[in-house]
Amino acid sequence: MAPRFLRRLTAATLAVAAGATVLVGCSTGKDAVHQGDTWQFVSPGGQTVIHYAPAQRKPIAPLSGPELVTDKPVGVGDFPGQAVVINVWASWCGPCRGEADLLLRTYHQTRDQGVAFLGINLRDDRAAARDFVADRNVDYPSIYDFTGARLAALTTPTSVVPTTVILDRQHRPAVVYLRAVEAVELKDEIGRVLAEPAAAPAADRVPAAK
Repeated sequence: MAPRFLRRLTAATLAVAAGATVLVGCSTGKDAVHQGDTWQFVSPGGQTVIHYAPAQRKPIAPLSGPELVTDKPVGVGDFPGQAVVINVWASWCGPCRGEADLLLRTYHQTRDQGVAFLGINLRDDRAAARDFVADRNVDYPSIYDFTGARLAALTTPTSVVPTTVILDRQHRPAVVYLRAVEAVELKDEIGRVLAEPAAAPAADRVPAAK
């Protein structure tokens, strides 16, 4: 009998092949392409990193769910006025294991600058996902989202695991990575988003033309 890890991985792959909307990029490089016996995913326009200029951005829909470890509600709304780094991950995903330490390190380096991190654990055995978090001492929260239903709130491409989305202080997507991220690029992009001018208070904004 195959080890439990391989059984979980096989089950997840079959679920995708059967028509699941979220596909798994299990290569270890910087591509967002996964080829298998039955399916292939290529990121939109061949891009693996997508930038949105401030004028192009729109706030995401409310995004919250049960926290992976505590089962208490957690969501983007818990971090008003902060930039939020959202990482979509799973314990069976090789690139997710590879980037876990750098995500945690970047979180510790930036959290005092007005940055929050929020994971979304996708299509995963909950016990295995909790072991993943405990083994790596991950101390930022993750939403447990087995079905992927909560991903629709992001309104950005999120069709590969891992995906990382940087939200600006108004909780609008600024950068989307459809692959594993690297420490330097992630920290640089967070710094760029933090350096953007803050939105004007509501009373100071010019009303939109009707």
